[in-house]
Amino acid sequence: MLRALRSMVAVCCLLILAASVAYAEETDTVSLFNSKDLTGWHADVPALDNDSDATGPFIVRDGNLVSLGTPGGHLITDEEHENYRIQVEYRFAGKPGNCGVLVHASKPRALYDMFPQSIEVQMMHENAGDFWCIVEDITVDNMVERRGPKDKWGITEGKSRRILNLTDGSENKVGEWNTMIIECVGDDVKVWVNGDFVNHGYKCTASKGHIAVQAEGSEVEFRKMELTPIKELSADDTKWEEK
Repeated sequence: MLRALRSMVAVCCLLILAASVAYAEETDTVSLFNSKDLTGWHADVPALDNDSDATGPFIVRDGNLVSLGTPGGHLITDEEHENYRIQVEYRFAGKPGNCGVLVHASKPRALYDMFPQSIEVQMMHENAGDFWCIVEDITVDNMVERRGPKDKWGITEGKSRRILNLTDGSENKVGEWNTMIIECVGDDVKVWVNGDFVNHGYKCTASKGHIAVQAEGSEVEFRKMELTPIKELSADDTKWEEK
C-alpha cells in the first residue's frame, strides 16, 4: 500500500510539472535598470509641472535606483510589457514606509490626479504583497474576507480598492534587502516576497502595460530590477507563441 501511495504521489508531481511547462516558458532575462542613470524610464511628478527647477524624487546613488519619497509621483518604463516575471530587490534604508510596484500601467494620473491606471503591488512595510486596484480590477479567492463588503468594492476614489495579501511576516527587518517577484501572465498576477507566495489575482482587467515604481513619502532603494519575458502556450496547444 505504501508503494502504491508513493507511486500516486510521483504521478501527481509529474502532472503538476507538466502543467507548469504547458503554462509558461521563460526566455532571456533583461535588467530594467543599468545602475548608472534612468535610461529607459520617465518620471511623472505633478509637483514638477509648474516648477522645472524643483528636484525630482528619483535618483541614482551608489549604483542603486532611489525613490526619495517626495515630491510624490511615479517612475515609469518607456516600454510596455506583457507576459513576464519581474524580480525587484529593495529596502527601506532608514524609516519604514510606503512604496509600490505598479504593473499594467497605462493612463497617467487616472486616480487622485497622481496614480496611473494600473494594479499596484504594495511594498508598504508590513503590507508587502497587497493589491491596490487603480482604475483596473482583479479577482482573488476569498474576496469578501480580503477586500471587505462587496457593495464597497470599486476602482476609483472612495471605493474599497485594497486586497490583502495571504501572509504576515514575509518581509525582512528594516534596512535589510527584500526580494519581491511579480509574475504577470495573461490576466493572472502572482506575487512572492522573500520566497513566500503572498498573493494571486486573476481575471485582471488589463494584461499589459508599463511598469512603474512610486515616490510615496518614504525613501526606498532598489538594487535590482530584472525582467524575464515569458512565452505563453498558444491557443491551439501546438506551439510556443511569443506574447
